[in-house]
Amino acid sequence: MRIHISTTDGVPIYQQIVNQIKYLVASGSLAPGAELPAIRVLAERLIVNPNTVARAYRELETAGVVEKRRTAGTFVSDQATPLARRERLKILAERVDALLAEAGQMAISFDELLTLVRQRQTVLESSRAQE
Repeated sequence: MRIHISTTDGVPIYQQIVNQIKYLVASGSLAPGAELPAIRVLAERLIVNPNTVARAYRELETAGVVEKRRTAGTFVSDQATPLARRERLKILAERVDALLAEAGQMAISFDELLTLVRQRQTVLESSRAQE
């Protein structure tokens, strides 16, 4: 399970963990029943306080994405099938908001940003075609 933490994007670390695990579940990269790393193990990997990971896991449990099994660990919930389209769009909307905010801070206009997105789409499509 790959999770990347950014200390510069303004999103709390626990929320970054929550968002990325939700994304992994939504994309099918984490299947129902998959075990998540122990809190201390993930905290060490990410170099964060274990309480931060514990908070993220609690949020995910409250959302029904994961379930704790006493003495066995934390697992992707059997009900955590790939997220509904509405939830996937919500995840992407949060990323778009962050991108728009960052572009604004860099004085990049919306039109320039849209041009960049189209260019990147072309690059991705051509790399997929070569695979």
